[in-house]
Amino acid sequence: MTEPERESQKLRFGVFEFDTASGELYRDGKVQPRIREQALQILLMLLERPRDLVTREELRDRLWSSDTFVDFDHGLNTAINQLRSALGDSAANPRFIKTLPRRGYRFIAPVEIMPNLSLRIARDSTAVDIGGSDQSEETASRDSRLSILSDARELPSVSRRLVLILFSLIQIMYLTFYIVSLTRISQLESILSHPQIPSLPILVVLIVTAASGIPIRLYLLAATAFHYGGLNTKFNKLFPFLLPLDELWALTPFLIVHRIGFGLALAATAALLYLPFSERSLLLMGFSVKKPLVEP
Repeated sequence: MTEPERESQKLRFGVFEFDTASGELYRDGKVQPRIREQALQILLMLLERPRDLVTREELRDRLWSSDTFVDFDHGLNTAINQLRSALGDSAANPRFIKTLPRRGYRFIAPVEIMPNLSLRIARDSTAVDIGGSDQSEETASRDSRLSILSDARELPSVSRRLVLILFSLIQIMYLTFYIVSLTRISQLESILSHPQIPSLPILVVLIVTAASGIPIRLYLLAATAFHYGGLNTKFNKLFPFLLPLDELWALTPFLIVHRIGFGLALAATAALLYLPFSERSLLLMGFSVKKPLVEP
């Protein structure tokens, strides 16, 4: 990153923006009263490493030199309290800064790197000069595609533990669907025995998709249980394949419509149609470091 880019960089979290060059903190676009330099440096360290543990030793090495004779614990606690006061945060119910006793601190809210406005203006002007209206149409089309699915910066920050629990329960539910369906193939054949129903193609699709889905769900369960790195990235790579698979299985309540009724089958199908998107949103809320929709 060049010096001009670094000087103009802003970081957004919640309703706040932090200018790394001037040290100014904004809330809803309005500059806030300036806080102590040490508190600003702590905020910058936390924002540079969202969701990572920043240890007390790291903070001491960066902010308190070895030849400085001060009460480190008192100075650090005072700076953290001032920072929390400026952010409207609390140690008991943190929205931004979580304390890990005797270890350090973690910034738990998603952080977005704000685009450099001057660079974007220059880039857009160049694009118009070179590409004309075609470039503008391409940009508009890209923005439209991006707006179809939820972006990380549109979603609230959620406890990673809660996200992992809910995500695991969804995988277990799909595994149950697959295994129960495969163990009751004979019953499915009797349900599909109506002469006007193409039973063979439906059974083939059920068997193939269930056999494909089982290893995928086991992998995602293992990734959740053992805290694989980059779970969100891995799921996004699988999402184009999982989406049509899950949307097909969303129709399975209609196989037992004679038992549960049309209304309940329709409601269950509607919920299952949304489920793959909820998986994606869960991981975005728990794991993403938020970046701007349009890169600077």
